[in-house]
Amino acid sequence: MRLVILGGAGAGKGTQAQLLCSKLSIPWISTGNMLLSAIASQTPLGLQAKPYVDQGELVPDELMIEFMRQRLLQPDAQNGWFLDGYPRTAFQAEELNFLLDNLGQKLNKAIWLDVPESVMLTRSAQRGRLDDQPEIIQRRIALFNERTLPILEYYQPRQKLLQINGNQPPEQVHQDIWQKLFSST
Repeated sequence: MRLVILGGAGAGKGTQAQLLCSKLSIPWISTGNMLLSAIASQTPLGLQAKPYVDQGELVPDELMIEFMRQRLLQPDAQNGWFLDGYPRTAFQAEELNFLLDNLGQKLNKAIWLDVPESVMLTRSAQRGRLDDQPEIIQRRIALFNERTLPILEYYQPRQKLLQINGNQPPEQVHQDIWQKLFSST
């Protein structure tokens, strides 16, 4: 199973990714964790991504596409994966599609956790991560609305989008995802 999860900061993507990956026995590929690890390790891609991450900006497409290419070529991703934090734009979704074609893989579904902005703000502030400062959270949400929401228009006509009400307890969100995922495949 090859899945993408979409949602703004604090929508619950990481929580749902961990639950689903455990059940499906596939790797959770969190671009946030991947970027932070690359920055901490000072890899060439990490050093290029650092200024953007530090400002709460989206890392440029060409960098993210290279991050994803390298990650999806790793052995644990050959039989499935769960992408959290990528793609973030319609262009990235299209590039991911081209990359998957080259790798002989196919995306099963894009899961959109639909959560009100006020809830995203509250949840993000409660996480206590270093990069969850109010102005950075606001910037991430603004970027999500501006650049990521159009991705829904990419996946919807391709019959790849599962819209989930993310403003409910995590267990209910998980149950809704599981039900829609296996009733639509």
